Amino acid sequence: MEPSGLVQECAMSSDTLKKRKAKVIRSDGGTPETKRGRGEGDQDVRVYNEEVELEGRDHEQDYIHYKSTCDELAKLMAEIQELKASGAKEGSSEVEERLRQGCVHFITLKKLNRLAHMRLKKGRDQTHEAKQKVDVLHLQLQNLLYEVMHLQKEIGKCLEFKSQHEEIELVSVDEFFQDAPSEISRPHLTKEDPHQLTLARLDWELEQRKRLAEQYKSSLCSKEKILKGIELKKEYLSSLQPGLQAIMQASLPVQEYLSMPFERVQKQAEVARHLPPPLYVLFVQANAYGQACDKNLNVSISGDVDEAKALSRPPEDSQDDESDSDAEEEQQNTKRRRATVGVQLDDKRKEMLKRHPLSLCLDLKCKDGSVLHLFFYYLMNLNILTVKAKVSTSADLSGAVSAGELLNSESLLNCLYASDHGQETPNPANRYQFDKVGIQTFADYVSELGHPYNWVQSLGGLQFSSDTPQAEGACSSLSASHMEATMKLLRGRLLSRLALHKQFSSLEHSIVPVSSECQHLFPAKVVSRLARWTMMSHQEFTELSFVHHVVKAGLVKETDLFFMAIVERGTARLQAAVVLNPRYPEVTPLFSLSLLWKGERSGRTDDNLRAMESEVNVFRSELQGPRPGLQLLTNQIQRLCVCLDVYLETESQVCDGSEGPREFPREKMCLRTARGPNRLKPFKYNHPQGFFSHR
Repeated sequence: MEPSGLVQECAMSSDTLKKRKAKVIRSDGGTPETKRGRGEGDQDVRVYNEEVELEGRDHEQDYIHYKSTCDELAKLMAEIQELKASGAKEGSSEVEERLRQGCVHFITLKKLNRLAHMRLKKGRDQTHEAKQKVDVLHLQLQNLLYEVMHLQKEIGKCLEFKSQHEEIELVSVDEFFQDAPSEISRPHLTKEDPHQLTLARLDWELEQRKRLAEQYKSSLCSKEKILKGIELKKEYLSSLQPGLQAIMQASLPVQEYLSMPFERVQKQAEVARHLPPPLYVLFVQANAYGQACDKNLNVSISGDVDEAKALSRPPEDSQDDESDSDAEEEQQNTKRRRATVGVQLDDKRKEMLKRHPLSLCLDLKCKDGSVLHLFFYYLMNLNILTVKAKVSTSADLSGAVSAGELLNSESLLNCLYASDHGQETPNPANRYQFDKVGIQTFADYVSELGHPYNWVQSLGGLQFSSDTPQAEGACSSLSASHMEATMKLLRGRLLSRLALHKQFSSLEHSIVPVSSECQHLFPAKVVSRLARWTMMSHQEFTELSFVHHVVKAGLVKETDLFFMAIVERGTARLQAAVVLNPRYPEVTPLFSLSLLWKGERSGRTDDNLRAMESEVNVFRSELQGPRPGLQLLTNQIQRLCVCLDVYLETESQVCDGSEGPREFPREKMCLRTARGPNRLKPFKYNHPQGFFSHR
C-alpha cells in the first residue's frame, strides 16, 4: 500500500475521532477553564491558552519531541505497509489501531508547528521592542553628542576671542611705569593685578593719543601755511617759464655754433627713459664712448614715444582704460566667423616677433664724409637685439657692377667677429618659443627684423652664454667692455668696403691700382694685364674644376664674396678664382689659379702654378702695404701679373731652347731660370736690385 493511501486513512480516522472527542475552544488569554455550553447537552467544553502553555515549554524539548514523533510516524507507516503487504484487509483492527496512532502523531506535529510559529512571532516582537529601545538610546546619544559639539564650539569661540585692545601697540611695561604719572600707573595695584595693569596702560595710551592729536592739528595748520607759500612761489616760477623758453629759443643758434646742443640732449634724455633696458644700456654706453673717444659718433632715438609710454604703464591702468573697447570688440567678435588655425598662428607669430616702438640709431662718420647708419631694434618677446645697416656716401658709387654686394645692408656686417653670421637667434630659449608658433628658423625673418649678431647683444648688455648665466636686465659693464673694439671694427669695415668699391671700379676697367707706397713691390714694367674682373655666385665658384681642393678643405663659406680675374699675355690666359672673406683685410683673399696655354694647367697639376698661388696667398706681410692694408687685394693681383710674366718668359726659354724670336721675350732679369727637381721658377722680386730669385 502507498504512503498517500495511509495518510488518507489516517485523515478519515481523525474525522471519526473528532466526532467522538469533546469540542475544544481556544482563547488568547486567561487560564484553561471547563464550561458547559448552552444547548449542547452534557458535552464538555475546554478552553485553554497556547501562549501560556508556550511560556512553560522548552524549545529544545519540543525539538526532541518533534524528532521522536517523526520517527514514530515513519515506523507506523512502515508497519501498516507490511500488514497490507502480508494480506491484511482494510478496516482490520490492527490497521485501524495503527491509523489512530498515526493521527495522534499528526496532531502532535501540527501542535509543534503551531508552537514554533508562535515562538518565532514572539522572538520577532521581542527583537523589535529591543531595537526600538536601542534606537531611542542612539537618538539620545546623538543629541548629547551634538550638545557636546556645540558647547565645544562655544568654548573655542570664547578662547579665540580677541579684544580690540590687543591690536593696539602699547608701550612696554617698563616705559609705562617710567613715563606715566602715579595717578594713572598706580603701582600698588597694577604690579599685582594684570587686569588693572592693562587698564592703566590703556588709559595712558589714551592720554598720549589725545596729546598727539593736538600736535597733529597744529602741524596741519603749519602745513597749510607752508603750502600757501609754495603755491605763491610756483605761480612766480610759472610766470618765469615763458621768458625762459624765449631765452632758450634765442640761444639755439649759439648752441649750434658752439656744438653744445643742450635742448636736444635734454629732450633725448627724456625719451630715453622709455627705452627697454638693452637699448637704454646701448644708448648710455654709446653716448659715453662718443663723448670720450669718438666725436664723430652720433646717437639718436626714433619711434613712437606715446606707444612706448603705453607699454610702460601698469597692466591695471591699461585694463581699466580699455575695458569699454574690449567689451565692444567681444560683442563684434561673437558675430564674426571663428578665425582659422592658420590665421591664429600668424597672429601669434606677429605678436612674438613684435618690436619695441622705440629704436636706436648710431651714425659713424668717416673723414671722407661717408656715414654708416646702424639701426638697433629690440624684440620684446624674444629678448634679443637686432641691427640693420645703411651706408650713405658723398660720392656716387654706382659705377662698379662687381661691387654691388660690398655695401649691401644684408651682408655688410657679416662676420664682423669670426663665425658671427647673424642668421639665428643667440637666445636658446627662443627655440622653444618658435616651436609653439611653428617658426622653423629665424633666418626667414632677418630681412624684415634685422640681424641678431652676438656683438649686438653684447653692446646691449645681453649675454646668453651657457657657462655664465645671464642676470636679469642688461649689464652695463658687458656693453662697455665691447663698445670700443666694436666701434673700431665697424669703422674699419666701412673703410675697407669703400676702398674695395673704388678698387673694383678700376679693376672692371682692366686697371690694377697700385699706390705710390707699394710701387717698390713690383718691377717698373709689367707686360701681363688684367683682362676682366667679374663677380660670381657661390654655386658658380664650386662648379669650377680647379677649386675643388679649396672647397673640400673648408676654406670657402657661403658668406664669402667670389670673383673671377682673367689675366692675359699673348696667347696665355690665366684664370684666378678669388675668395674674399667679409673680414678683409684681416683675412687674406684666397686665389686659385688655372692657366690656359698649350693646354690647361692648374695648381694641382703644375708645381709652378702652385708656387704662384703661394706667392699671392702666403706672403701677406710683403703685399699688405701701409696699415690697415686696404691695398692688399690689388697688390695680390699685380703680383699675379708679375708672376705670370716670369712664368711665361722662363717657360718659353726652357721649352724652345732656340735662339729665334719667341712669343714671350725675356724682359725680367733672373739669376736662375729653374731650380730643383720640380724646376721651380724665380718668382721673388728683389728691390731695389730689380732681379728675380728663388725663395
